[in-house]
Amino acid sequence: MDVFVTGGSGFVGGAVIRALLEAGARVRAMSRSPQSDAKLALLGAEPVRCSLDGVAAADVEGAEAVVHCAAYVEAWGPLSAYWNANVEGTRRMLEAARAAGVGRFVHIGTEAALFHGQPMKDVDETEPLALNSPYYYSRTKAHAERAVLQAHGPDFATMSLRPRLVWGPGDQTVGPVIKQMAAKGAFSWIGGGKSLTSTCHVDNLAHAVMLAIERGEGGQAYFVTDGPPVTVRDFLTAYLGAQGVDLSKSRSIPTPVAGAVAFTGEALWRTLGLPGEPPVTRFAADTMSRECTVSDAKARARIAYRPVLSREEGLAALTEVFDPPSVR
Repeated sequence: MDVFVTGGSGFVGGAVIRALLEAGARVRAMSRSPQSDAKLALLGAEPVRCSLDGVAAADVEGAEAVVHCAAYVEAWGPLSAYWNANVEGTRRMLEAARAAGVGRFVHIGTEAALFHGQPMKDVDETEPLALNSPYYYSRTKAHAERAVLQAHGPDFATMSLRPRLVWGPGDQTVGPVIKQMAAKGAFSWIGGGKSLTSTCHVDNLAHAVMLAIERGEGGQAYFVTDGPPVTVRDFLTAYLGAQGVDLSKSRSIPTPVAGAVAFTGEALWRTLGLPGEPPVTRFAADTMSRECTVSDAKARARIAYRPVLSREEGLAALTEVFDPPSVR
């Protein structure tokens, strides 16, 4: 199979490319720079110089499937940045794929597309998209997913996978951010880290992508997880611990205090145009203090999804990466 991947030089996209190549697929991937060219070539993919701002049918010509991993996932930024990349970029990718005669389109979505500040307990795919969410990432990923699912047609099967809290070797967001905060003594548990969360190892997500390409039903979304939920504190303690970071002595701040700090910080940054980003954003404070557990029953029933790695196996493998036996 010939597959075109966006976001291939990133964490999720790289894992997807490796899984595709292992399955014998020919993989071409969107590349915007010589640096991305080098990363993609090292993975074994063929770089195609284009971007979401101007992708055309010619860029994906010959592909049988597109896996759309690219997104604006920064913790802070103007709505326009999120909207252009996540919504308009997805629409342009859909148009290019359809015009090129691509048969299947798999979008990497997120549970955040449903989030507008509420606790989410064992939610499934019947939960409505948060099209008016106060969080720019959530709002734009919701609109992007709606565009993907609405684009489904007789010769163009489109679907969305929704992992929650993607982790694993090569993580460029959760792990590095917390590691940096911990090094500065700035990390705190919100509400004691007691909220339950689902998680999804990047290899489990890549496996779900393969299943979606093979047998996913067009016009459908599927949650993907590692299995039973875990508390935020237990997971992050183990995850960062596997990378040599001890969070056990980190302080805790009450959830209302964290919310107030985030709200005030965002107001100051937007009003004064301060450089960088606030110490904590509302999205980060709220997602880490609310329960967020999702059901992958639909993926298990419809596309025969099963995790290829348990959470425990993934953490053990991560420990081997950061602390191999030869250096202990």
